[in-house]
Amino acid sequence: MTAARNSRIPHRRIAETVAAELRERIFADDQYSFATQEQLVREFGVSHPSIREALRILETEGLVTVRRGKVGGADVHRPDEAQAAYHIGLSLQSARVTLRDLAVGLQMLEPNCAEACASREDRAEVVVPALRRCVEMSEQTMNDGVVFTQSGRDFHRLIVSFTPNPVIRSAVGSYVALWSAQEQAWAVATTRKGSYPSSALESDVVCAHRRIVDEIEAGRPGEAKRLARAHLEATQAFIIEHHGDSVVNVSSSSSWLGRPSMR
Repeated sequence: MTAARNSRIPHRRIAETVAAELRERIFADDQYSFATQEQLVREFGVSHPSIREALRILETEGLVTVRRGKVGGADVHRPDEAQAAYHIGLSLQSARVTLRDLAVGLQMLEPNCAEACASREDRAEVVVPALRRCVEMSEQTMNDGVVFTQSGRDFHRLIVSFTPNPVIRSAVGSYVALWSAQEQAWAVATTRKGSYPSSALESDVVCAHRRIVDEIEAGRPGEAKRLARAHLEATQAFIIEHHGDSVVNVSSSSSWLGRPSMR
């Protein structure tokens, strides 16, 4: 048993070396791809088992989806907030973190992004037009609970995406993506039951989004932050009222996170 284990160490190290090189290429080039495993065997001059193990390493990281078969290759996925959210969600689910805790955390974090947007000197040219288009789209999707929820969550993702600091943008974006997945799953369930909130409440959401954009455009960071927090508290209340003590569940909402399939 010991001899067999020791004989595998060099093979594992080769696979890790290949995986590290492929990982760097994926990060460095948005368009990077490779056609087949055979191509990688020739390029790296290693065995098929080493290439397959290297791809398995990257597959568990969500960076590739392996295509099985005689000439199988892999589809490349660059990391994004949704993927990070999936792994964060697994950690929160393992720690038995509730939806109420996630909601409160977002109330502390996300309004800072609205504040940062209102402080941008280029907000009138870059931030405000995109947010107003999103609000208009939300208004057009009223009376369709699932689509309206998705459009509404797009507004929150945009707010975070325009945050200048890349660390805050990535971290808060991951939590927003995780909450959005939970909220989207809730919208599907309530729509099926006929219990999705009324169109009057959808109007309140659109109105709140407009007011936040107005404050961002006017360059009033404090008021943008205050409105963003009040809006979060109001909209999260629908889920918290009935599911606040439920543990964050990534498996039930993974499709909304856009997690690459592991075949």
